[in-house]
Amino acid sequence: RELLENVQYSPTRGRYKVYLIDEVHMLSTHSFNALLKTLEEPPPHVKFLLATTDPQKLPVTVLSRCLQFNLKRLPAALIAEHLTKVLTAEKVASEPAAVRLVAQAADGSMRDALSLTDQLIAFGGGKVDEAGARGMLGTIDRDHVTKLARALAGGDAAKVLETARALEEFSPDYGQVLDDLASLLTRVALRQLVAAYEGDELFDPALLAELAAAIPAEDLQLFYQTAILGRRDLAFAPDPRTGFEMTLV
Repeated sequence: RELLENVQYSPTRGRYKVYLIDEVHMLSTHSFNALLKTLEEPPPHVKFLLATTDPQKLPVTVLSRCLQFNLKRLPAALIAEHLTKVLTAEKVASEPAAVRLVAQAADGSMRDALSLTDQLIAFGGGKVDEAGARGMLGTIDRDHVTKLARALAGGDAAKVLETARALEEFSPDYGQVLDDLASLLTRVALRQLVAAYEGDELFDPALLAELAAAIPAEDLQLFYQTAILGRRDLAFAPDPRTGFEMTLV
């Protein structure tokens, strides 16, 4: 009501009045109907910016009168690059692998990445290191994933189960372990496809080369599919540890 009463008046400063309505899908049907007339014929001095995370809930009559921009998630590499600049500017010691972990955990959101980094600085006593990042985010040391991958590559079932059971003392998120394993297998597949592929800070290029030579390409695809399907089906297992072990088997 306040917006509709004031929209007709010209701005006292500047060329335009800009109305930014955040999470606009939360407006009631009555509110949309009241706003529609103004959206159809907005005064020349008015601009509307409607922001929403759920555009499907907006009435078609409103969407048809808007120029729609879909904001994309930022890639992890771009988030990591910006976090590195921020940490360097703030003179905070950091490890590339830790920055990469935070960037992946942010899931495309720079705001979440900065919040996580702030928490990690407090958690790590003023520094951003890999051990602190894994401890805060609940991820396990890469050595365990590396041991699992090597045991799988060698077809050593006893070693696979021994490594899996050694994880119990860390009370890991088994879904995250399978995610990490699938992430490693993806990099190995890329190494097989492109000999010059060196990976990133998360896994040693020498490890990628070793596994790429040890696992046939068709087995690698099967391992990857098994890892992601096992990740999906963890909720149906008697318990997460059992589901994790059966996925490895």
